[in-house]
Amino acid sequence: MNNDKNTIHNQKHLTFSDRTYIEQELLQNNTFRYIGNVLHKDPSTISKEIRKHVKMVDGKRASGHCIKCKHYTSCEIRGYDSVVYECKHSSYCKNICKRCWRERPPQFCSIYMSFVCDKPIHAPYACNSCVTEKDCPLSHPVYAAKTAQIAYEKTLVKSRTGINMTPDELLELNELISPLILKGQPLSHIFAVHADEIPVCRRTLYNYLDQRIFQARNIDLPRRVRYKKRKKKSAPRTAKNLQQVYRNKRTYIDFERFMEAHPDVDVVEMDTVKGGRAAGKCLLTLLFRSCSLMLVILLPSCTQKCVIDAINSLTDTLGIRMFRKYFPVLLTDNGSEFKNPWDIETDDDGRHRTYVFYCDPYVSNQKARLEKNHEYIRYVIPKGRSMYKYTQEDINRMTSHINSTARDSLNGATPFDLADLLLDKRIPLLAGLKKVSPDEVMLKPALIESNNSKEATYEE
Repeated sequence: MNNDKNTIHNQKHLTFSDRTYIEQELLQNNTFRYIGNVLHKDPSTISKEIRKHVKMVDGKRASGHCIKCKHYTSCEIRGYDSVVYECKHSSYCKNICKRCWRERPPQFCSIYMSFVCDKPIHAPYACNSCVTEKDCPLSHPVYAAKTAQIAYEKTLVKSRTGINMTPDELLELNELISPLILKGQPLSHIFAVHADEIPVCRRTLYNYLDQRIFQARNIDLPRRVRYKKRKKKSAPRTAKNLQQVYRNKRTYIDFERFMEAHPDVDVVEMDTVKGGRAAGKCLLTLLFRSCSLMLVILLPSCTQKCVIDAINSLTDTLGIRMFRKYFPVLLTDNGSEFKNPWDIETDDDGRHRTYVFYCDPYVSNQKARLEKNHEYIRYVIPKGRSMYKYTQEDINRMTSHINSTARDSLNGATPFDLADLLLDKRIPLLAGLKKVSPDEVMLKPALIESNNSKEATYEE
């Protein structure tokens, strides 16, 4: 066994197996150093563990107090006494009967002296190895692994309950966190921007919200009460839909083959977001996989013509060269509005500008980034709400706030931050998007309501 003083000891807590081993070694009367070397702990750790978790065991019950006397083994008058003792069973009796001897106090014995054991005072501070432990008449300490583990677990739970902050620190944290949550900002964005100012981890912050310590509540978190249980993934349907003409050489398998042949090509995911069930305005969403920047175009209706007109307008705004460079591949679903890939792939002059591919039917996770980004839209425009009163300016304001939200998937960065590195800086500007100051980010319906006169602070 290595007894080098420079040995690095294990800093983890003692487990139930470790405590069982300690209990067994105490029966063998082994030293703390020996036990510590086996468990990779400092001997003082073993000593503290035993002294902290020993339990007092009552001594063996014996007749009378004689067995607790220091002179018990050498006593010649055991059962007798020179002093007359008033007995309940006879008027005066020098020959004390057994029953009287149990009941009478020790001071009636002229040579009685209490026995004191000094073994618990010194290491190992427990009487596990004492040969007379089972027959000992005195209360004595014993180390038991099961009892020690239960006491340890209670201490562990107690140390982690309550709030480990002063009232002033809690008030300061509330003033920082609550206004941002009430604006609809997710905790991932708050932590990315204010990580140095928040003295607790995200899990602790969720616990504080559960305990209703802050002004903000669980109901104010975007996904805390709205997030539904995930459904089992369904297998792709391959019978009827794959035979449709528009999907010819444009299936998801064709997309994967195309990306294997062109690994450096950027991919843009495309979809639509509807308001109510009735026909009316909807949103065309385009998301760059490389940086998660999302462009949102307001459509008069969810039709093929409106989608093609929006793509043509975007091409005219950016120019055919920039569109070809940054929109080389469009990956979308099988919605009826996208079932004219020929006009999407070419402009009005017949020039090729992009390739269109389709996900497998009912497999939305094949364009998961865009589906995930739609959650941010639903924070501002709840599902079922009509979009008839919104303008493209309102949608641009919403999109600017969404793209200014920090993401865990981007290591705390925002889509705008990555877009500055990976895309042409003219794309967000031509799309009408502006970066929003982190503390001004708002993901609530009030952001684009007509009566909302408060404007966010935009960064230059």
